[in-house]
Amino acid sequence: MPARVTVIIATYDWSSVLPYSIGSVLGQTFRDFELLVVGDGCTDDSEQVVAAIDDPRVRWINLPKNTRHQSGPNNEGLRQAQGEIIAYLGHDDLWLPHHLEAHVRALDDAPADVAYSLCLLVAADGSYFPSLPRPSSGVFSPPSCTTHRRAVTDALGGWHAWGSAESRANLSPDVELWRRAKTAGRPFTFVPRLTGIKFPAWWRRDVYRMRPNHEQAHWFARIGAEPDLEAKLLTQLVTSESVPNGVRYADLLRHLAQQTLGRIRRRFELPSFGRKPRHVELDDIRRRKGLPT
Repeated sequence: MPARVTVIIATYDWSSVLPYSIGSVLGQTFRDFELLVVGDGCTDDSEQVVAAIDDPRVRWINLPKNTRHQSGPNNEGLRQAQGEIIAYLGHDDLWLPHHLEAHVRALDDAPADVAYSLCLLVAADGSYFPSLPRPSSGVFSPPSCTTHRRAVTDALGGWHAWGSAESRANLSPDVELWRRAKTAGRPFTFVPRLTGIKFPAWWRRDVYRMRPNHEQAHWFARIGAEPDLEAKLLTQLVTSESVPNGVRYADLLRHLAQQTLGRIRRRFELPSFGRKPRHVELDDIRRRKGLPT
């Protein structure tokens, strides 16, 4: 009998983080899943690292060439998925043990087709704060903390490649997918739990050249050693007397200004003065991360 949930980890040439992301999947309290680790044309030892994990639920897949964004391996994972529910996990991200259980219950109880929860965003200096996901409103929601029924992508198509003719301008593939789901009338539900930890590669210049894993190792150890980690983190965030855990006020203002200008530009279809087209912006992102362009 097929597993109820298919977990998709898209990865590219960063094998040292895989034992931690995969380990956080295998540590889930919900056990009825298959895990597809999909390489985006990997050329390192990722296949050997995955093969060394002795669990029949884990399967390695590698695309013949690099597609330059997680949308490619995610779509291959969707093509081979057997589960009714799809869950994504970034190869350098982690889940708390209750992630799948909380999401599956929320999808069943609502009932809903898309579920999303709070995700802790960890900066390179160790500071952290929670994401404020609103995928149904077109606001970025980390894929690592968003799940959906496979029927959603079966009906609407999978992830549109960044800058493709199918993808709407100025939208990343994940935001565009959730907007399509909302437009199609697919119901969303919020899971009021902190369920994932994300280490945004965009905040870590040249991370794909250095390929560290110390942050994942540290937080993975905390997850295993502190069963009340979710409560601790939420308490710290709520009771903090300053901007969440060291995030500079100026940085928050800058982010707010960028988001506001972006919304105004999209609302009135103003030109992006001095900005390059979206497909070139993807090159900028890849260059910052240390990926080939």
